[in-house]
Amino acid sequence: MLTAHTIKVLQSLDKKKFRQKYNLFLVEGNKIICELSNSNFKVKEILSTDPQKLDRSDIPVTHISENELKKISFLKTPKDSVAVCYLAEEEKWEDKNIQLVLDGLQDPGNLGTIIRLADWFGIEQIICSEDTVDVYNPKVIQATMGSFTRVNVVYTDLVEYLSKTENVNIGTDMEGENIYTFQKPEKLNLILGNEGNGMRPETEKLVQKSISIPRFGKSQSTESLNVSMAAGIILGQLFSK
Repeated sequence: MLTAHTIKVLQSLDKKKFRQKYNLFLVEGNKIICELSNSNFKVKEILSTDPQKLDRSDIPVTHISENELKKISFLKTPKDSVAVCYLAEEEKWEDKNIQLVLDGLQDPGNLGTIIRLADWFGIEQIICSEDTVDVYNPKVIQATMGSFTRVNVVYTDLVEYLSKTENVNIGTDMEGENIYTFQKPEKLNLILGNEGNGMRPETEKLVQKSISIPRFGKSQSTESLNVSMAAGIILGQLFSK
């Protein structure tokens, strides 16, 4: 039986301030939980309705009821198990040859999808503005499908970072160079802006090259692409060269 206090603590982890207060976040579903064993994330405990499905003798696994799982899960349809994990310790980081830079993204699904895209293309690091949605948000973790264990996500002052980096800062703009003819620099930061407002002006000033995705539809009436969709198209083209 989970105590009322434990349930209350776990339920509070959908908010950033409580994740930071308790230094914990949740990972749901056996498939994603299995990804944790090959990562640097430390697992405090696993709560499962069917512990036998989890071959983890190195971590405490508590048998819980379906009703208890529903109380602590952030999913509409809870999945088997919930892992209670410690937040990663902040470590020193340095530029990678190809990085994604996110300026004020707010949608958890977009961040999760972009982390998954980065993992797919072998991009090891994403640099985020301090107001970008938290990587430990339950919806972000779920949308990554385990990719958060392989991509380092850093939060920092973007203006300070972009003004010092040796990578070429690349932004997206309707008037930018056609992505299909663009020559990829050896070292680059692909900057993606907020879903509604794009890059903020102070970030835009630090863009060195601009690219665009041309429209081929006859009506030409679609104003823009979803940010994670645009990221997928751009990365696919950059890596095809």
